[in-house]
Amino acid sequence: MSMEYFVDKHSVVRQIWGKADTILFIFAGASAEFALSKAVDWLYFTGRLPADPLGRLFSTVSYARAIVFSEKKSALRAIDTIAAIHANVEAKRGTKIPDWAYRDVLFMLIDYSIRSFEVLERVLSIAEKQEVFNVFFRVGIRMGVRGLPESFEEWEKMRQKHLHQNFKYSTYTNDLYIQYRKHLGVIRYKILLEAQKLVVPQKVHELLNFRRSSLLKPLIGMYKLSRIFKVDGLLKALILPSSYKKEIKALDIETA
Repeated sequence: MSMEYFVDKHSVVRQIWGKADTILFIFAGASAEFALSKAVDWLYFTGRLPADPLGRLFSTVSYARAIVFSEKKSALRAIDTIAAIHANVEAKRGTKIPDWAYRDVLFMLIDYSIRSFEVLERVLSIAEKQEVFNVFFRVGIRMGVRGLPESFEEWEKMRQKHLHQNFKYSTYTNDLYIQYRKHLGVIRYKILLEAQKLVVPQKVHELLNFRRSSLLKPLIGMYKLSRIFKVDGLLKALILPSSYKKEIKALDIETA
């Protein structure tokens, strides 16, 4: 009997989440949106985000990646664990995380999966974008998130609406970027900003006052070439904090 997976073995979603460099760009985009979210106070409530912003964001990415590559029962258990963790935080604070905040996290995973892959690999077809949407839609349904869009086209409209309603530059934004710089160091922090410019939507560009195109854009072609000659690992070693090198190396999965 063949094992049933939450995400089909031949899905483009596995290609996207099977490469560390793509995941790093997803991480870059998510780090920008977490800082701007009007619900970021929930992440500050536990104290984990300001204390270890990289670890907190990597944990979000790691859960998503585990779901993508797990067999169905294990993936559902992982989703239930995420829901339980959030329910525990809600109980401690005595109020509920708004549904729009849950939707925003799912929306950014959908959007940055697509944007990151297209920056580093190729343009996705509408059918492939629908695949990405379907995976995270099913995650949201399992978590009991209300008000989810039911198609990729509906998601595109709702994504734009959420970007204009649920994000703003705040004191939390300023503090988080200070923490990013502190934990990354000056050079890696500047690389993070340039990576963000490559993948974030226009509204996020405006809120973060990104006025020019990314300096990384002309280097993407060189980076693709470096992967052909197997020297991209050296480049990653230069831009990643040493404490996370093992974690990033482990993110590369053979998807063929």
